[in-house]
Amino acid sequence: MTRFVLVAGTTGTATIDGISAAGADPDVMVHTPSADAEIVAYGEPVRAPVVPVSPSGCPTPAVMTRAIREELGFDLTVVDGGLAEPTGAPTVTVGARPGRDIRESDPVPTAPGAYEAARQFGRAIPDDELFLAETVPGGTTTALGVLRALGERASVSSSLPENPLGQKESVVTDGLAASSLEDGGAANDPKRALRRMGDPVLAVTAGIAHGATETDTAVVFAGGTQMFAVVALLRHAGIEGPLSLATTSFVAGDQTAAIDELAADLNVDLTVTDPGFDGSDHPAMAAYAAGEAKEGVGMGGALALADRAALSMATVRERIVSVYDRLTENTERPQ
Repeated sequence: MTRFVLVAGTTGTATIDGISAAGADPDVMVHTPSADAEIVAYGEPVRAPVVPVSPSGCPTPAVMTRAIREELGFDLTVVDGGLAEPTGAPTVTVGARPGRDIRESDPVPTAPGAYEAARQFGRAIPDDELFLAETVPGGTTTALGVLRALGERASVSSSLPENPLGQKESVVTDGLAASSLEDGGAANDPKRALRRMGDPVLAVTAGIAHGATETDTAVVFAGGTQMFAVVALLRHAGIEGPLSLATTSFVAGDQTAAIDELAADLNVDLTVTDPGFDGSDHPAMAAYAAGEAKEGVGMGGALALADRAALSMATVRERIVSVYDRLTENTERPQ
């Protein structure tokens, strides 16, 4: 049996201007993970006051994941990976707290404990297969911080059409200095990398995956370069077995992400699925085809599940339109 696990949380790194497009503005971005969890769980926000969109109006990838869940009916578990605002979705708690800006010296003090609690949760999950997903604005910047702290290839994607890599590198360089770390300074010490340069979602996701692999549960990482950071953490924790990652054609097409190289470095079986958004003028798809969002909330994993179940991408697109229209029918524009 397959279970889809969504880890939702926050990092103060997301408040840095220009880092993330996971919210119309900083005031509503803090609600994005909570709303994403509700959309995947219920099909619409039930407690969160927003439908997450980018500043240009690109809708959250939760729309895509929810659409596929409505078609396939896969089981969902939401794990609180440091939410700053409450969610109406039922959640598993592992002691994570919101992360602070990685330019501080100790931005994720709860990371080691949350990792171990999540590891125990991962060991206890009875399903045969886990698809692990995340929602955390600013997460590609913290992923870059973790990759550099571990001494791995420093490549990440972005929710923005033009990846602000220079800004991310500057933020990470400042963070390394604040934590008295050099590139590779936390090699083979994943909990230190998480505490000093990561975010609570990375810690919880890595912990769940670590525990699941210990009981021979198949793990598929549903996401982009943030999930490669999770894989790197596991490799530095001594996990040597086969790992798989499912992402979107939008991440694969981002040359700054370098996912083929990351997959080779980390010995990851990579699956890329194209939902066929090219040529669509529907607002739920056109922005993705133009390079926004690209991935998140397990979109790539959900698409891979759809493909494996022989669910046509035409049917997926029709359901995406249905979910999007339902989310926006009572508003002129999502907030």
